[in-house]
Amino acid sequence: MPELYFKGKEFVYNHHLTVPFRPLSMVASKSVGRPNLNGNLIIHGDNLKALKAILPLYAGKVDCIFIDPPYNTGNEGWCYNDNVNSPMMKEWLSANPVNSEDMLKHDKWCAMMYPRLRLLHELLSESGSFWMTLDDNEAHHARDILDEVFGEENFLADIAWEKVYSPRMDAKGFSRDFDHLIAFAKSKPDVSLAFQVLEQNEAQFTYLDPETGKKARLRSLRKEGSHSLRSDRPHEWYTITAPDGTKILPIKPNGVEGCWRWEESAFLSERGKEPSKVLIQKNAQGKWEVWVKQYFKGDTERPISTIFRNTEFGHTHEATEEIKRIFGETVFDTPKPVALIRGILDLAVQIDGLVLDSFAGSGTAAHAVLAANSEDGQDIHFILVEGEDYADKVTAERVRRVIRGYTFEGTEREELLKERVTFKTLKGPHKLLSEIQAI
Repeated sequence: MPELYFKGKEFVYNHHLTVPFRPLSMVASKSVGRPNLNGNLIIHGDNLKALKAILPLYAGKVDCIFIDPPYNTGNEGWCYNDNVNSPMMKEWLSANPVNSEDMLKHDKWCAMMYPRLRLLHELLSESGSFWMTLDDNEAHHARDILDEVFGEENFLADIAWEKVYSPRMDAKGFSRDFDHLIAFAKSKPDVSLAFQVLEQNEAQFTYLDPETGKKARLRSLRKEGSHSLRSDRPHEWYTITAPDGTKILPIKPNGVEGCWRWEESAFLSERGKEPSKVLIQKNAQGKWEVWVKQYFKGDTERPISTIFRNTEFGHTHEATEEIKRIFGETVFDTPKPVALIRGILDLAVQIDGLVLDSFAGSGTAAHAVLAANSEDGQDIHFILVEGEDYADKVTAERVRRVIRGYTFEGTEREELLKERVTFKTLKGPHKLLSEIQAI
């Protein structure tokens, strides 16, 4: 197998072995609840030292590792400071921080990542999986390092995560619309990944399509949810013409300008097909509605796509808005959306497990874990590591606010319970009342 060589590799190849073990000191005043090394952890400190510190407790026990390391664009100004005992490495330290003019920036990035990836490999369980986001600056180097550390045979996928909801009009040349999400297994034959099983309740498919004779259910083309405003998705705002010439816009019942689920080109393409999945008809109030036909197929298993669409896995603008809702302002420049990591958790962690993020940043991984536990009844734990000064005021504070709740002023709504009320429900309301009380 070809081997990646970079300046300094001979000094960092076994550097993770020489890093001393350090005890973790718990800070009760910054914790939610009673501090416990067996519970959720947020560690403030250099991630190489932190990974070595948790190794005796968690070696081979982590089910899912997600990291979002420096992309090495030349704009981050990150520092290489592992204090490897060699004259060459000490000479490097005098030239920090790493920037676009640093001729050895790729070597330094590889030297910084190599010992950390070696420790992450030791922490991962035999059935666990590793996920790392990167852009084009270091993705090719990362793949070579991961082939060496994890084994080429354990490569799972290089996924394209669509990080934007529309092309950048100010881009020169190419609009960089996706980031790499590189996935590896500790042991590919043993890895635990959930293929997506689509369960369909036949009773919901009450529409008999006259064109095909198939059972279908009708889903509004107008997008619902918290990120369904015209301002969030301007490319999904357009006029649809009804059979009588009426112009239909994706305006919500409360009068707010929403958006369609599809871009206009996709809608026109689908409407022009025979048979068409698009149905435009009047509702009970005599107003035109645009529906999408979803045909009954029974239970089907869908393989994992190597394209993570922004409609399902979020985008960078959505991530920024999530931060603003929690803090009231943008306190972190490059967060990841909760939807991206929730999607990874759905694939990589079943019911319970341990998730590790050693480049924690704004704390999205912990937010995603807490959301999964709250909404899906899972029992996942997390370990975050962040070495920068914002570890307490941003990373940990976000987690504290998500746990305790935070004030948000806006128009976002979330459906907590939807129940069809019948005479039978009204005769025995105790179950429904208990569900409401639990919420």
